[in-house]
Parts: sequence; structure tokens; C-alpha cells
Amino acid sequence: MPWNEPGRGSGGGNDQDPWKGGGQQPPDLDEVFANVQKRLKKMIGGGNDGGDPSGPSNSGGPGFGGIAVLVVVLAAIWGVWNAIHVIDESERGVVLRLGEYSRTLMPGLNLTFPAPIETVQKVNVTQVRSIENRSRMLTGDENLIDLGYAVQYRVVDPEKFLFNVQEPERSLAEATDSAIRETVGTNNMDFILEIGRGLIATSAGELLQEIIDRYDSGIQVESFNLQEVRPPGQVQSAFDDVVRAREDQIRFANEAQAYANQVVPEARGRAARIFEEAEGYRASLIAKADGESDRFVSLYTEYARAPEVTRQRLYLESFQELYQSVPKVLLDTGSSDNILYLPLDRLANGAASANRLPPPPLMDARERSQNSAANRPGRTGREGR
Repeated sequence: MPWNEPGRGSGGGNDQDPWKGGGQQPPDLDEVFANVQKRLKKMIGGGNDGGDPSGPSNSGGPGFGGIAVLVVVLAAIWGVWNAIHVIDESERGVVLRLGEYSRTLMPGLNLTFPAPIETVQKVNVTQVRSIENRSRMLTGDENLIDLGYAVQYRVVDPEKFLFNVQEPERSLAEATDSAIRETVGTNNMDFILEIGRGLIATSAGELLQEIIDRYDSGIQVESFNLQEVRPPGQVQSAFDDVVRAREDQIRFANEAQAYANQVVPEARGRAARIFEEAEGYRASLIAKADGESDRFVSLYTEYARAPEVTRQRLYLESFQELYQSVPKVLLDTGSSDNILYLPLDRLANGAASANRLPPPPLMDARERSQNSAANRPGRTGREGR
């Protein structure tokens, strides 16, 4: 039913309109606080509602007992709150009993004596922390170099990290600077700038781990990285020229080596071929000489057995070899007509040779007789005899 329903007059007892003065009113805040204050006073015995000075609050006994109970309750709550500790999976809790190390709490719900008897310091043992720094150092060949480096580390022993070294992170930073300076001071600048960057970082990391192990600080170095390695800005251009010259030297050396790798095998192949040809020629000459000597021995044996036959055979073989290499022309001298010329050598070879002399011209009988008379020789020694 609506609040302003007709028939509900201002004088009626059922008028419940909250926006009007009649009916129920919201509680007053001052009254609420006053009621709370009175109840607290009753709890601790500090007074009564009527304000009668002869009331029980003036005796002092009940007021002191209430305060004691309240203090005990608050102390119990505070003690329970400080005795329960929840250790995260990535943390370890170091317990101090009256300021002295007692034990290390593992992850989970743990109970201790309330403070100030026992206190707990939580240390993250899985977080990888880092330290970064930049510095100018002196190399082994007395050159200056600018280095930027970063160290990543992790806490592996919370007790040692908290109590063995007063400021472990500051000690780690100073040990890092000492390790990198010692490593850089034993190497030349060219080695550090070119090929030794990784080796420098590895050596510095190992040396840093040895130093902090001597401190027994409970820290383990995860990585040591050189972020920037360069010469000072005042001489940067000169070092860039040196680097470019060194790169050119390496490039020229590689090109020369490639050319040598191409030429040397070819030269060795030609030398091997010439050597094999010489060996073959030598072997052929030796074999030919052996064959000739064997033939001479066999001919001598046959000559010793039949001198005349062997002499005649050698004579015929010599003429046979001679006639095989000499051009031959067949002429019919009994005919009175033109001379018939037969190129037997060309007919035998099957082709004409361009570098041979042309055939002689045809001559009749008169020219042939004149030529024979002009070319007739004189008396020989045999005719004179």
C-alpha cells in the first residue's frame, strides 16, 4: 500500500510517511556513540548511568579488574598474530630468538614464539637480483677502456646472507668491480675489444664467485655480462680506423688464401701430370731400348748361323722401309706416245696432299729424247774399267 494513500490523515495513527515529522525517526549518531561509551564503562567498571558518586565505580576494584582482562585479551590476540607465520614458496624464514639465530622456516604455515621472544625475517631465495655498473679501467697494455657490466645473482643461504656480511649487496658490488678490474688488467685492449669479450666475462664471473665464497655470504652468481666495451670517446675515431684496417687485413688474407687454394692444387695437378708423362716416356724409351737390344742379339744369333741369308734379309728389309716412305711414280718408257703418269702414293692414300709438288707435265717423244740426251751422264768408273 503506498505511503500517501488517501484516507491516511495527518492525525491518524497509521501515518508512516518517512518524509514527514511524525512516525519513526532514524537513530541519532551521538546517541549511538553515547550508548557504546556507557557499555565500555560498564565493562571496565568506570561509572554508572545515573552518575551517582556512591556507585560501585568509586571503589576501584571492579575498574582495575576490567582493565586487566582487556589487556590480557589484547595481549593474547597480539601474541597469536605474531606467532603464526605464512612462508611463501619462494621464501625462507630466518628465526631470531632474542636476537640470535635459531632456525630457518620452510614454506608453509609455521609457529614461533611471539615477539620480542622470536622474530622472523623473510628472504626470497628464488628471485634473481642484478647489479649494474659502468667504469673506466686500465688494460694490460696501459690503455683506458670503458666497460658496462651487469651481474645477476641469487641468495642460496638466507642465514649467511643476513649475518655473515654486514652489507652483502654492497660487498658484492665492490667484489664485482675488483674482479673485472683484475681480469681486464691482465689482458690487452685489442683482445678485449675484438675476440676476448666472452672470455673476459667468463673469467670475471669465476673470479667473483671465488671472492664471495671467501666472504661466505650465501650468494651465488648466476651470470656476468659485459653490456658495453669501447675505448674512451676522445680516441674512438682512431680506434675505429684501427679496427677497419685490421678487418681489411683479415679480408685480404682470406682472399689470398682462397686464391692460393685455387692455384696450388692446379699447379700440383700439372706437375703430377708432367711427372707421369715423363715417367711414361722414360718407361717407353727403356722398353724400346730393351726391345732393340733383344732384336740385335737375336739378329746376331741368326747372322752367326747363316751370314749370307741374314745379310740379304737385312738388305731387303732396309729397302722396304726406304720405299715405304718415298713417293713412287710409274712410267711406261716403251711407248712412243705421251707418258702415262700414275700417282700410286695418292691412290694408295685415297686423297691428294696439298703440300706435295705438282705432277710433271706430259712430254712427247722428241722432247723426251732431247731431255734424255741433255741429262745423259759421262763415262762412269765402271765403264772406264
